[in-house]
Amino acid sequence: MYKQVNLSDKIYYVGVNDRRTALFENMWPLDRGVSYNSYVIDDEKVAIIDTVEAGHFEKWIAKVRAILKGRKVDYLVVNHMEPDHSGAIRILTELYPDMEIVGNKKTLPMIEGYYGINSNFKEVKEGDSIDLGSNKLTFYTVPMVHWPESMVCMEESNNILFSSDAFGSFGTLDGGIFDDELDFEHYVDEMRRYYSNIVGKYGNPVQKALKKLGGLDIKMIAPSHGPIYRENIARMIDMYDQWSRYEGEEGVVVAYASMYGNTEEMAEVAARAVAEYGIKNVRVYDVSKTHISHIISDVFKYKGIILGSPTYSNELHPNMEAFVMKLQHLGVVNRYFGVLGSFTWAGASVKKLNAVGENLNWEAIAEAVEEKHALKEGKYDACWQLGKAMAEKLIAER
Repeated sequence: MYKQVNLSDKIYYVGVNDRRTALFENMWPLDRGVSYNSYVIDDEKVAIIDTVEAGHFEKWIAKVRAILKGRKVDYLVVNHMEPDHSGAIRILTELYPDMEIVGNKKTLPMIEGYYGINSNFKEVKEGDSIDLGSNKLTFYTVPMVHWPESMVCMEESNNILFSSDAFGSFGTLDGGIFDDELDFEHYVDEMRRYYSNIVGKYGNPVQKALKKLGGLDIKMIAPSHGPIYRENIARMIDMYDQWSRYEGEEGVVVAYASMYGNTEEMAEVAARAVAEYGIKNVRVYDVSKTHISHIISDVFKYKGIILGSPTYSNELHPNMEAFVMKLQHLGVVNRYFGVLGSFTWAGASVKKLNAVGENLNWEAIAEAVEEKHALKEGKYDACWQLGKAMAEKLIAER
């Protein structure tokens, strides 16, 4: 049995929740699960907008069939080719062999490459439309948000934007599906973690997509993960605008690696100074314990970042090295930056962390602090002064 979920008179949500998968893309922890959102338009012609991850096909197709009641599917719109959205394409074509697969010129070769399907294609270009009866879909490409074939489609009668991975979020839909049915604030951190880790590298393409879609009269945003927005549309777009411009809020992320506690102590001193001089949003993370996706999410949120690492075999601590490599891959810019480090016989970590800031064009707020062996009074004061300088830099922007 299935009680249908309407976006409008003839448009339905047919998504599924995944509370079992531990890692998204085999990398990002899904502590609160994830939803795979799919939609059916049951008009004079039938269109399905994206499918779901293949392991959830049975749950999904049961919802589709409950709506269609034996009707055939005329179109499958493929907004995005990642397998968590396209995974059911092959079996769906077997169930509905006359169905046309709708995609752009970059989508269609991927369908053949992934699934060996090379017929019943309908290629759409920027601004093309498909009439379904009382509903009409118009297509817009949004390349590199976050794959080259990514596109969105607008249902013109109800002003619903089917946005694919754009405006998506980690987290299952626990009863509420629309944003006005649930605690929106509960999802904000997972929205940012999703954006920063999955889409975050592509700030410029996101900015171009926001400008392209900015002239549309959007009444609802229906993404491929997370809540459907009909109340917080402006806020969601504003958050995407802020994140894609790497515009941080007042606050500091202190991220460190430490083998024996010496670098950790340096990080604690700096964090205490940041707080004592007036910054309330301070987040301290041990990169060996907290998954980097959570730290990256806060790096996208806050303007200041202090990094600390011991020297390990003349390199950074391996977990810090992995973290800063990801930061450089994402290309996060417009940050204030401080560095701490310790060593036993030869120091290298401070130099390497400084190079990270230089590569990203971050603004150093004080001289880096490097201690040999355990933290002593002179370097304790230097760590304190580094934290103070970070706080003063942020406060000056108020």
